[in-house]
Amino acid sequence: METYTVKRLVINYKTLEEFKQFKEYGIQELSMLEDLQDNIIENDSESPFYGIYFGDKLVARMSLYRIEAAYDRYFSPPQDYFELWKLEVLPQYQGKGYGKTLVQFAQSFNLPIKTNGRQQSSGFWEKMGFEAVTYNEERDRGENPYVSYPKGVSEQTL
Repeated sequence: METYTVKRLVINYKTLEEFKQFKEYGIQELSMLEDLQDNIIENDSESPFYGIYFGDKLVARMSLYRIEAAYDRYFSPPQDYFELWKLEVLPQYQGKGYGKTLVQFAQSFNLPIKTNGRQQSSGFWEKMGFEAVTYNEERDRGENPYVSYPKGVSEQTL
């Protein structure tokens, strides 16, 4: 299988223009665009987005936010973890391992990961070693979280 390089995406007009191709384009990107226009964001500011390019075309992306242990309501022992959002591969590039490469990149930091799988994506997350959490109405609020546990980490019991 081909190997792909995951890159942290810089926030600039070109990247934000590329984001418009993705279905999950929304408020987060629009606020980045506004910030960019207001010069709050500098081109080299730490972006939460990572992506894979095919040639010079962005074909897959995700955002990865580090959440501090103080806010951990999923893992035992409580610790810093990643929230993985907006994992998306452009339709014509799906099934080629891009999504898998992005998730493996996130897992390489050896921190627990929480994501909310889209409908019909549970098979993908399970293949990647994620598990559905025991649903907690107050914490999960209708979301369907999947988590990845590194060695020595388990589900937090509430």
